[in-house]
Amino acid sequence: MTTTLRAESRQRSTKGALRQLRIQGRVPGVVYGKGLKEPSPIALDSKELSALMRGHAHAVLQLEVPGNGSQSVLLTDVQRDKLSGQVLHVDFHQINLNEKIKAPIRVEVSGTSPGEKEGGLLTVVLHEIEVECVARDLPESVTADISSLGFGENLTIGQLSFPAGVKPLQDEETVVIAVLAPQKDVSAEEADASADAATENAKQHDAAQAVETDA
Repeated sequence: MTTTLRAESRQRSTKGALRQLRIQGRVPGVVYGKGLKEPSPIALDSKELSALMRGHAHAVLQLEVPGNGSQSVLLTDVQRDKLSGQVLHVDFHQINLNEKIKAPIRVEVSGTSPGEKEGGLLTVVLHEIEVECVARDLPESVTADISSLGFGENLTIGQLSFPAGVKPLQDEETVVIAVLAPQKDVSAEEADASADAATENAKQHDAAQAVETDA
């Protein structure tokens, strides 16, 4: 099911005007894309945008702007206030649903790890995975089943099941989830070191790029 987001056109604004826009409960944004003569400034309801970001941040969206019709877009950038976390600005990228794109999808953890039940420390190393596929086939998430994961074991990208036509862009040996040895057998420092090592391993294989359409 396609998620629809409503917006309104706005003029390019000064910092003061943008601040007033946020006070009114709206978030400024811009739509970019090959099909546009120039970037299109928009404004969105902050509550509606927050709800979308909680559940459908990586979905292909139908952005409806009065006077401009409906267009297929992806949310590509979110700027937040460093202290409050308030969303200050968002970028969308217009896409063609029949063209291939590169975009991140969320890792959805499923099941309970036997290793975690025995006291192991479950560590989600990758929360998102970069994939390539035709835009209309982009899933919002990929499921990582940890129901057979014992402590000392991990789950890699190559062990996940992606929908037909969806290709992960990172190395298949990249660790997504790891279960560290039982906490009672290691010190806090050792547990932290193991988690850092798993994260570093993922970073070394990380080939994630900014969302883009093929030329």
